Formats: sequence, structure tokens, C-alpha cells
Amino acid sequence: MPSPYRAIFAAPGTKGFSAAGLIGRLPLSMVGVGILTMISEITGRYAMASALTGALALSAAVLGPQISRLVDQYGQRRVLRPATLVSVLAVAVMLLAAANGWPDWTLFVCAVVAGCVPSVGSMIRARWTAIYRDSPRELHTAYSFESVIDEVCFIFGPILAIGLSTIWFPEAGPLIAAVCLLVGVWLLTAQRDTEPEPHPRGEDTDRTSALRSPGLQVLAATFVATGAIFGSIDVSTLAFAEEQGSKSSASFVLAIWALGSCLAGIVFGLLHLKGRTEPRWVLGVCAMAVSMIPLLLAGNLPFLAAALFVSGLAIAPTMITTMALIEAHVPRAKLTEGMTWISTGLAVGVAVGSSVTGLVIDAAGAQRGYVVSITAGAAAAAVAFAGYRRLTRPAQGEEPSSDGADTDSADGGEERADRVA
Repeated sequence: MPSPYRAIFAAPGTKGFSAAGLIGRLPLSMVGVGILTMISEITGRYAMASALTGALALSAAVLGPQISRLVDQYGQRRVLRPATLVSVLAVAVMLLAAANGWPDWTLFVCAVVAGCVPSVGSMIRARWTAIYRDSPRELHTAYSFESVIDEVCFIFGPILAIGLSTIWFPEAGPLIAAVCLLVGVWLLTAQRDTEPEPHPRGEDTDRTSALRSPGLQVLAATFVATGAIFGSIDVSTLAFAEEQGSKSSASFVLAIWALGSCLAGIVFGLLHLKGRTEPRWVLGVCAMAVSMIPLLLAGNLPFLAAALFVSGLAIAPTMITTMALIEAHVPRAKLTEGMTWISTGLAVGVAVGSSVTGLVIDAAGAQRGYVVSITAGAAAAAVAFAGYRRLTRPAQGEEPSSDGADTDSADGGEERADRVA
């Protein structure tokens, strides 16, 4: 491991919560595609499968920030364990319903309840922030490492989920995902020394949502469109691989997409770029949008894999930059909630993107599903440009989580003259 990454693990407890976070975050890339594969294997209905994964994502979008808000108030252990138990139980009932042919509405009820799954990635990033709040360079490297872990999960998660559901039995993918979530959260919450201090809200405490921040609104809205990219690519790739006569190959194609992002994240974490973060963020969003165009031209799986690898190069750097901006925009007492709103934006986008793509595929074929990806990329770029000025406005109100340092700067001790709101 390069020395900047090795250095961040010098702090006690970092290896333990990172390992737990890896296990607990693996379901992020397994549950949706696992349910999609399970339903398509059992019923052959892509529209139904997409609608179900969309319902789960939409529920997580609504419930996730509320759970994280409670975490900010009461701590991770007190909130995450009961929330995880409810989510895992709902997934278990969903699997029974699918296996036994229960009515469709029972699947959707279970998907809605399962949406109370906690945002494990936000919990891990909050721990890194608590440790390296005053060390911007190390915090940048930690955020980069977390983005790499996200992509590692997206490399192996779809392979596991699709492979288990197509080779073993249809319900196997979501089942293993639920077990990983339960184990990961229990291991994470058992580590109390690195748990961020809760911020109980008294009479004098601002009880408004972190989403009141104009900058966070721009970031979350942009990631709704970004989530639509992710959701549409997952569904389109699975259907495209099936049309090509190798449905199980979809997991490997999606893994190559994540591999591109993983490699880019590793390199980006070694850099300490000077200058303002906001233009770099807009550039990353635009790069993601442009990289969608070649997908519509793919005529076979190797071409599609190559195109997805290139498009993946823009994902992790953009996510890393986003986390740096969140830390500057969100008050310290609302940091976990602020980070979860990005996951919420992604979840809403995944819900919309996967559902629309399922309808397009049923009507016009798998390759046309990538039209949704291109459209979503254009929308993300448009929102980023439209909201750019909000990201550069001076801070107002509560003290942001960041102390004004640019987490992407080469000189972590310099104060940002253009501190964002």
C-alpha cells in the first residue's frame, strides 16, 4: 500500500472499523442487483424487477437520512443495530414471498420496510472525519480510500449477487447480502472507541435538516441524476448480457466498470491538488456525462466492458471531491446526515433510472436502455452547472464541519479564502 494510505491507519482503531465497514458495505452493490436477478430468474419480468429495486431504493432515500439524523443525535450503536435488524427481517420475508409466489404487493411492502438499511459508508466516513478533522491531507486520503473500498464492493458485489442467484438458487444473492449487512454493522458498532461523539439536540440546538444548506442541495440534486446513471447501467447491462446469451457475464462487465473507478480513486488519493475544489467537481460530473455516449454504440460484451471501464475512471474522483465539499457545507453536528443525503440522492436516482430503464428494455431492447444513461448524464451536468454559484457562496449560519481548509489542497494548513457555504 502506498505510504499516504499506510499513514492514515496509524491511528488506533482505524483498521478495525474499516474492515467492518467493508463487510457492512458489500450489500450496497448486492441487494439491488440481487433482487433484480432473483425476480428476473423467477418471473422473467424485468419491469417488475426494476420496479421492486426502485421501491427499495426510494424507501432508502426517504428513511436513510432520518436514520443518520438519529445517529448524529444518539450515536451509531444505539440507532444502527435496531435499524439493521428491521431491514434484514424485511429482506428475509421478501425472499420467502418470492420463493413461494406470494402476491406482488407483499414484495413491495417488504422492499419499503427494508429501506431502513443504514448508510454504512457514511458511518465510516464520519469516523475518519472525527479522527482527521484537523489534518486535511490525511482526511483527503481517507476519503479516497473509502471511495476505493466502495468500488471494491461494486467489483465483487455484483459478481457475488448475480453469480449466487444464477448458479445456486435465485434468492441466494439477496440472502448473502443481508447476512453481510448484519455482520458488518454488528462488528462496526462493537467498536466504541472510534465512534463519533453524538450531538443531542436541546432547546438551543438547531433542529433543521442538513439539507437546508444550499450547497448540499446542489450536490444531492446532482447525485439524483448520477444515481439514474448507475441504475440504468445495472439494468441495461444485465439485459444486454442476457441478449448476448451470457447473463452471468453481466457481473464481470459491471466489475470492470467498478475497476476503472477503483484505479482512478487510488491514483487520486495519492494526489494533493491545489486550487479550488468546485471547478474540479463540475469537471468530474461532466466527464461522467460524456463517458456515457460510447455505451449506446456497444455491439458486444467486450466493447461494452471497455466502454464501461473508461466511464468508471470519472466516478471515484468525483465522489471524493463531493465528500470534501460536504464537509465544508455541513455543520459538524449534522455531518453523518449530510453525507447520507448524497446516498439518498443516489438512491432516488437509482429508483428512477432502473424503473425507467426496465420499461425501455421491455419495449425496445437492452441496448436502448443506455439512452437513459446518456440522458441522466446530461441532466447531472446541467444541474452541476446551474448550481455552481451556490457552491461558491461564503459560509453562513452554523460552523461547517470543515474548519475552512481545502481537503484537496497540497498545503493542508492553509485557510481557504473562498470557503464554501
